[in-house]
Amino acid sequence: MTPLQFESLYQAEWAELERLLDRVFERQRIETGAAEFDPISGARVAALYRRACEQLALARARSYPAYIVDRLERLTSDGHQVIYREHDFGVARIRSMLTTDFPRAVRQQKWYVAAAAALFLLPTVVVGLIVYWHPELILSVVSPDTAAQFEQMYSPSAESIGRVREASTDWMMFGFYIRNNIGVAFQCFAGGLFAGLGSLFFLFYNGAYGGAIAGYLTERGMSSTFYSFVATHAAFELTAIVLSGAAGLRIGHALLAPGRRTRREALVEATRDSAVILYGVAAMLLVAAGIEAFWSSARWLAPAVKYSAAAACWIAVLAYLTLQGRRAA
Repeated sequence: MTPLQFESLYQAEWAELERLLDRVFERQRIETGAAEFDPISGARVAALYRRACEQLALARARSYPAYIVDRLERLTSDGHQVIYREHDFGVARIRSMLTTDFPRAVRQQKWYVAAAAALFLLPTVVVGLIVYWHPELILSVVSPDTAAQFEQMYSPSAESIGRVREASTDWMMFGFYIRNNIGVAFQCFAGGLFAGLGSLFFLFYNGAYGGAIAGYLTERGMSSTFYSFVATHAAFELTAIVLSGAAGLRIGHALLAPGRRTRREALVEATRDSAVILYGVAAMLLVAAGIEAFWSSARWLAPAVKYSAAAACWIAVLAYLTLQGRRAA
């Protein structure tokens, strides 16, 4: 079946579903008539919604034109909101978001995630190696006082690894990490509003900054304390930063290439697609801050124990994002 035949065959159903959804959401309509005042049949909406889901799967599998897929995606998204909106609150909604919606949204935006990961990881590795070979270059990234502070934080003789001078307790560090991590993630996401350039910059900058610190501390002989400190919470923190950047790139791409829609419509849809990812990012950053404050900084834990926990966390995070919710999807 050609795309034209497919569209002609189901055009009437799509138009009917659009009219019903417009009435449910009280959208402005161009044409009016007696049918507009008839009661809305919930069964009819549900039936058309299920058929639209089937048709969307066919359109994706057959690589039909983007405008057909986009229309079906909008219909199924609105239909899902109408049918299941009574559950869009409370514990059930949070459970659904964590077990299905968040990992599925990440997989749907896999190309943005891959681009964000490359933009973050490449400068991390490259700058880290350069600073390791030429440690004096750390002064091109941070001030001498900041470099000295990092040495103090990750010194083998430090009472608590990674604690800044202003914080005296793990609870204070927990609040510090939450504020810092959310700030970085927000920059990576909100930068997408500048045609994606802000997201590109903050992903690259944070990757280069982290790589420079890692290269410098490794050259200074503090690799044991530094890597045992960052290994565990990095599974959640770095993944969340990359996902925030991916959401920002999605926003920027919608502004640069809106397709057949207006830029406003494309931005609204991209923001809606990214919202679930941002909720998941917030949860991951909260977990990362807790691990960083109460686990990573603990001197009484041997590095081997921290590395084992880090491996388990990385495996769990990657498995969660790639496998969780596939049956529901």
